[in-house]
Parts: sequence; structure tokens; C-alpha cells
Amino acid sequence: MFPSSRLPSWIKSRSSGVLLHMTSLPGEFGIGNLGQVSHDFIDFLHHSGFRFWQICPVGPTGYGDSPYQVFSSAAGNPYLIDWHALIDTGIIIREDLSELISNPDQNINYGHLYEHFYKVAQIAYSNFKQEPHCIEEKYGELSAFIDENNFWLKPYCSYQAIKNSSLGKPWWEWDKKYRNYGDYTEVFSDIQWANFHLHTFLQYLFFAQWKEMRAYAYSKGIQILGDLPIYVAPDSADVWERPELFQVDPEEGKFSHVAGVPPDYFNADGQYWGNPLYDWNAHQDEGYEWWMQRLQSQLRLFDVVRIDHFRGFHDYWSIPTSTKDARKGEWQDGPGLDFWKVVAKRFPALPFLAEDLGLITEGVRNLRKEASLPGMAVLQFAFDGDAKNLYLPHNLSSDLVLYTGTHDNDTTCGWYQSSDEEIRGNFRTYFNIPGDFPSWDMLRMAYRTIAKLVIIPMQDILSLGSEARLNEPGHPFGNWTWRMTPWQLQNVSQECSHYLRNQAEVCGRIENIKVASSLNK
Repeated sequence: MFPSSRLPSWIKSRSSGVLLHMTSLPGEFGIGNLGQVSHDFIDFLHHSGFRFWQICPVGPTGYGDSPYQVFSSAAGNPYLIDWHALIDTGIIIREDLSELISNPDQNINYGHLYEHFYKVAQIAYSNFKQEPHCIEEKYGELSAFIDENNFWLKPYCSYQAIKNSSLGKPWWEWDKKYRNYGDYTEVFSDIQWANFHLHTFLQYLFFAQWKEMRAYAYSKGIQILGDLPIYVAPDSADVWERPELFQVDPEEGKFSHVAGVPPDYFNADGQYWGNPLYDWNAHQDEGYEWWMQRLQSQLRLFDVVRIDHFRGFHDYWSIPTSTKDARKGEWQDGPGLDFWKVVAKRFPALPFLAEDLGLITEGVRNLRKEASLPGMAVLQFAFDGDAKNLYLPHNLSSDLVLYTGTHDNDTTCGWYQSSDEEIRGNFRTYFNIPGDFPSWDMLRMAYRTIAKLVIIPMQDILSLGSEARLNEPGHPFGNWTWRMTPWQLQNVSQECSHYLRNQAEVCGRIENIKVASSLNK
């Protein structure tokens, strides 16, 4: 069932990449976007010898702004739309964007975005209805996009239309006539219809611009490594449309148990995620088709998909909703290898990366290896303990993707400053360095390890401290706001690209190969 080789082809050659969530790009409209700023970043990656750009999920975010809690697994985040491209079409003018324009050096203000974004979107859609050719000449016919994507587009836009008319309440608090998914479009009010069509239009723009961005990445030899949370948000079109696939009462929207993790090195109290758990028997009964479609939707966006919380396929932490204490959960069996046999049959190239951090048992490691997937290692975790620490360079294996840190970690400079002296001493002694430039020391050593792929967070390349941390697990607010400034991108491109490329070359992380395009998959 599985390939004879131990690892899929995408991971076999030595390479490197950068972790930077797309929202963290600079730009004048308050958040990163799919336009010129993404092209500029791709240029930096290309000139610096990187082959991968890893980003967090790009779905539409809700309360808390986490890309790991989105309204739909298949939809794109409209905040990432490039308004400059639409100015060029004539359906909006720069004056329409005045409330969105902000200081590009500032972090993301999601409240401000929410207040003003949809006003601009409504102007653009109203003008589009009057002169659709202005956009369709550039992005293709809207009707063709709808026909191709209606299997997920209609449920998502229906969900958004009803949610908007329900004052933003979660689906289980809607009027009972809407709680079970169905074709409500025939009974929509004028306001609901308008909202339905607006969200359809925004998805059309997002995917058209995404295709352009991805084509530019291909032209520069850059592959996009995306991220898929194992769980979906409780308040999402995914759960509303197919509640029978989750451990949920569809009438009341009540969850008896929810997802999370027990205490680990990310959080001493564990993490109470609150996501609905899967009814794996129901998924198995339909041949995991819902999951296959979910993976396929991600591969429309990304070349490789990181599966967040891979352990959940082996066993998952089930927390009773009667408590908010993640420590009081228990492990339940996941679908195991049976699931991954179906994945291998549907996607034989296995363009996946397993996130296997945290409390990992031998059973989880064996499942990952049996599924022929690479795993992850984090260098920041290497210096707490003795020489047997699995993350120390001399203990690494070639089937792991090595990170200096992840989106959940502090920056390497922040980690070094906040660590106790024993850990800092272990770090300096192991690498035989004074520790004056910890992020660059970590990068150089990561490049020299046996790991086939090394991923460096952009904050580490910029040598930034804790002020640039993207997310702190267990803290629901104050995350996902950091942005790189235009000056930082320009400066690092001018000052560091040559050095980074040289490091990649001497460490065998650059090959003259053509990246095969899969834009039309």
C-alpha cells in the first residue's frame, strides 16, 4: 500500500525554507496580502537559496483571530486580498480604502480590519455587479469559479449569510430552522442573499489572486508548505454542514467532550482547545471521504501540507465539557494506520508532513513511520536535559524536518534571553559559541545537520526578540498580530541574502532542479 521508499520524494533532497505567516507580511492595508508584498518576499526566498515558504492556515478567521480556528477548512481568508490589484481594474479607487490604510510598521489590528474591510468589499462588489468584465477579464468568469467550487462554496457562503443575519452568533444559537444544513437559498431574505453573494465574490477574488501568487512562486522555484489543523472550529461551516461526523448533538450544538492536550513543555496546565472531536466510526463508514476532500482542498493551495497534531490519528485527548481543565481528559484511540492507507491510495505522492511534537509515544512514532511521513524536530527543545535529548543534532534522523522554532515558540533570541543559565550554558557549550547571536548560531548549526529540510522562522533571520512572537499556546488573546516591516524585508534582502545563499550552498541545500508545476491539479 505504501511506497517502497521510506520517505516521499518531496523531502529526499537537502533544502531549506522560511516560516512566515502570510498575515505577517508588510503592506499598507493593515495586514499582509497576496499582491506585490508576497512577490517581494518570494524574491527574497529565491535570492537567499530557500526552496520552501511555510505559512499557517489561510482560512477565514473568527473570534480570537487564530488561523487554527477558521470558519471553513476550504475557504480563504478575504483579509489577504490585494486591493492594489483591484484599483487597477477600476472597481475601487484609492479613496475607498482610506479607512483601511494604516502604518505598515504597526501590528495587525483585527478590530479595525473587521470594522472597515467589509465596507470596502461591499463597494467593490457593487461596482463589480455593474461592470463584471472589469474583473472577469483578469480573473476569469465568476460563474466558472462557482461551478468548480460549489461543493464547499455554497455551504460556506450560506453559513456566513445566516451568521451575519444572526448577529454573529454560533450556529447552535441560530433560529432552529437554520440549525441543520440545507438549501436555504430559496428562502433567504434580501439581506441574506446579498451577504451570500458578497462572500462568494470574496472567495472568487482570493483564489484568483492566490493562483497568481503561487504561479509567481513556481517561477522562482519556491514551493508553498501549508498547515492543516487536525481539528476544525466548533463554530464553522464544516461542523454545521456535517454534524454527524463529530461528537456533537446537532440540534443543541452541545459537545460532551472536546479536544486539547495534557500538560507538556508548551503549557504546564495542558491546553483546552475546545474543538469538536471526530466520530471516527462515522468517518470510517464513508471511507474517510470527508477527510479526503479536506486534504484535496489543501493541495489546491499548497505543494506540501503539514498535518498539525498528528498524534490525534493514533490517540486523542478527550476532555469532558463539564470541566475546563485540560488535565482531566483521557486518551482515546484514533483511526490509526487504516486512515493513512486510504490517504496513500488517494495521494500516492504523500505530500504531507507530520507534526509530532509534544507528548509522543512509541506508538505515534511507529504510526508516522508506517505511514512513510517525515516528522518534526525543534532545536529550542534540545538543550534541556542531557546528551540523550532527541532534538540534539547528534541524535537527529534524516526523516525529520528541523525547525529552530515554530509559530508556537518564542523567537530564538527571546527563548535564549528567557531561558535559565543552565540551558543557555548547554547551548553555548554544545555549539562552542559565545552566544552573542543565538538566532544566527542556531541557523548555521541547523543547516549543518543531517535533516533533509530545515525551516527557519523569519523572526529568527531578523534576530528579533519576544516582542515578535506570533503565538503563545494557552493564551487566547494577543496572538497572531506581529508583522514584518517594509524596512526589515528590504534590509534583510540587501544585507543577508548573499550570506544565506552561501550557507545553503556549502551545506548542500541548493540543487539546480525545476519545481514541477501543479497549478492545474
